Parts: sequence; structure tokens; C-alpha cells
Amino acid sequence: MKKIIGIIIISLFTCISLNSVSSLETEAINIQMQDDAFDRIIERIMDFGHFPSISACIIKGDEIVWSKGYGLSNIESSISATDETVYSICSITKTITGTALMQLYDQGLFELDDDVNEYLPFSLRNPNFPEVPITFRMLLSHSSSLRTPFSYWNIQFYTYGGPPFQDYPMPWLEESLTPEGDIYVSSYWDTENMPGQSSVYANVNFDLIGYLVELLSNDPFYEYCDEHIFEPLEMYDSGFNLSMYSLDKIAIPYNWNDANEVYRTSYNQVHNHYPAGGLFSSVKDLSHFMIAHMNGGMYNGTRILEESTVAEMHTIQPNGSGYGRAFGLAWMYESRSLNLGSNTIYLPRNIYSGHGGAVTFGFRTTMQMKLSEDVAIIFFINSDCFIYKDGWNGLQFLRELLFLKANELIL
Repeated sequence: MKKIIGIIIISLFTCISLNSVSSLETEAINIQMQDDAFDRIIERIMDFGHFPSISACIIKGDEIVWSKGYGLSNIESSISATDETVYSICSITKTITGTALMQLYDQGLFELDDDVNEYLPFSLRNPNFPEVPITFRMLLSHSSSLRTPFSYWNIQFYTYGGPPFQDYPMPWLEESLTPEGDIYVSSYWDTENMPGQSSVYANVNFDLIGYLVELLSNDPFYEYCDEHIFEPLEMYDSGFNLSMYSLDKIAIPYNWNDANEVYRTSYNQVHNHYPAGGLFSSVKDLSHFMIAHMNGGMYNGTRILEESTVAEMHTIQPNGSGYGRAFGLAWMYESRSLNLGSNTIYLPRNIYSGHGGAVTFGFRTTMQMKLSEDVAIIFFINSDCFIYKDGWNGLQFLRELLFLKANELIL
């Protein structure tokens, strides 16, 4: 492990060629990964990637063993990031949405292989395979044969201070997905693979899941999550309404322009796709959710899911392979090497379960557990620029760096 740590850190700074690379290599070779050296590595990564802030934490078993914020969550107001800074967590939201649905499964309100048409007020069928039912399992594992056409991104947004959600999903789901709908496009549906045959990631699966949670629970989706997930897990800084936060609490999104300047982008709240990617949270809050999933559905003595249900969610599903990943129920699995530009480090077999997220107006998020070691990491960045640069995968490197830090903390 010590040899791997040294190779990875040296390879990174050879790849990114910073002005102070020689001094950085000297401190990075410190195999014990003392906090000051670790912090300087993170800060150099932020400089290279133009990341205004990073908030991160490491979880072992049922507790946070390390957490910290780096940089500024709000440049204009000089507000430092912490583990309690609130970010848009983007598509990590899907794990919350899937958990909400599986709580209703625990109540016996449906079976995973039920046809969702038994529960929806409209008929959901792939017009190319109209005889094949679409099930809850297919939606949760992205194997429903739904796809993401360009028109999907005609998203309704509210800016900070906008109104709360009303009448989700309005008519847009039915109007988008059924051939009779006013805004239907045929490219929502796979023409070659029938439902259940293959998995291709598509947000609209989880828009439908959010709607099914509403239908089964008789509660608005955001209210259901407040009562049944956020409150039991003591996630008091988590929610779907941006206006619930003071401006000094939230990370402002930024990007980088051609003039080599950081600029502030618009902070928006997704409306019509919010079950798929609209949650705001902090790494501290989200760690409670991750701890529950790492411990059979329990957090701090409170159960949110049956242990067998958690196991089912973290089981790779039939035909659940796409984009080099495998799919559980609302969770994704991957196992791959670490690419550092011209250098590829082949790590010991690591299988990660989790989810990531991104929005082009300025956020990148990652939540992953390493199944073999009962350890997990979470990190949020308030920028979407230079995540991939000159063959360097910033997200992948940060992930490995945090897992290596975890090894130091738990050895």
C-alpha cells in the first residue's frame, strides 16, 4: 500500500506539471500522509482544476472519521467551505429517491417486478415493444428502455427565492412519454433493446420513481422525503427548496472562462426533474444517509429500511451493465484502474458502490463506498470546469486520495 500511495502521488504531480512540482513531490512522498501534507496536495489539485471549494468526509462503519472543507464556498463574500456547507448534490439525489420508493416496498405497497402501469394514471410502454411491461426494478436499474433526448433538458428552473414545488409532475411526464402527448418525442424510447434487456442511464427513470412515491404515499415527494428520510436521519440541512437556506450557508457555483477568470454562474433550483437531481445537502448530512446504507438500513438506532431491502438495493441487477458500470437499485458499481494522463496505475481490485452527479452550471459530487473495507467517501465541488484535463481525471484522483487517507485513519 505504501508503494502504491507514493506512485500515485508522484504520478499526479508529474502529470499536471505545476510550477512548484519538485517541492510538492518532496512533501507528497511522505507516506504517512500527515494532515498538513494531505491538505497541501488537495490545495494544489484545487489550484490546477480551478475548484473554488471542496467539502469532503470519510466514513468508517457507523461514524465519520474525518471531514473538512477547503477553499471558498462563496468567493465574493470570502466564506470558507466546511463539512456543513450546502451544495447541489445533483444525481446523487437518485439514491435518496430510490430509498424513498423502497421504504414503500417495505410496507408491501408493490413488488419490484410489478408492472408500473398498475399504479400510474397513464400507460407507460415503449411503443417499439408495446407488449413488454415496465417494472419498478427496471426503473430503479435504468433498464426500462427509456433514454434521454435533447428535449428532456427543457428544464424548468427557479432562481434563489423562487416558489416551492407545486403540482409535481404537472402534465409533463405523460405528455413527454406517451405517443399522444403534446411534447412527446420518439427518442425517449430505445428502438433496439426491449425493457429489461440492457441498462442505459436515463434521468427520467427517477422522475417517474418520484411520481410513484407520490402516488403510493399520497404525499408530495419533497414532503415524503422530509418526514421519512431527512428527519429520521437527522439531515437537517437537506432539502429540495433552495430558498430554505441563507446565502452564507450554500456553496455558490462557479466556472472558468477563456480569459482565465473564475466567474459566478446562476444558482437555480430544478423543478420538473427534481427527484432525479434536485437535492441540496452537505457532506455531513449525506454521511448519515450513507451510514444507514452501510449498516443495513440503520443510523444512530433508527431504521429507515429493512436489512434485506438494503441488500437488494446493493445487488447488481440482471442486464444491469452500461457505460462500464453495473447497476443495483438506484446505486451504481464500478471497478477500474486509476488513469493519470500518460500514467495508468492498476490498483488492487476495488469495487465501489455509490453515485456521482454533475450540473453544467457548476457542481460535481461523488459518494462512494468500498465494499471490501466498510469505508466510504463523499466530496462536493462547486465547479464543473477542468474535471478532466490533459488526460487527468480529477474526480477519480480525489476519490483514490480520500480512500488512501481513510487507510491511514483506520489502520
